[in-house]
Amino acid sequence: MVSPMEQACAINIGPRERRKRFTGGVVFLGVAVALAACELATGATRPWRLLLFVPLWVSAVGFFQARDKT
Repeated sequence: MVSPMEQACAINIGPRERRKRFTGGVVFLGVAVALAACELATGATRPWRLLLFVPLWVSAVGFFQARDKT
């Protein structure tokens, strides 16, 4: 049985593009981890830690696109 979510998403990227999206997700996750380590080491305040949202969001988008093949 196919779920409604699977019916709504059409596969529109090939294996090469999925690999690119996954690699981008891994790279931006690494950027986020490095940025978090720098912020913790320097004692950055909360507003500065909000900057972590951007690379984490880009990483998540890459992983989700690779997984869903969209």
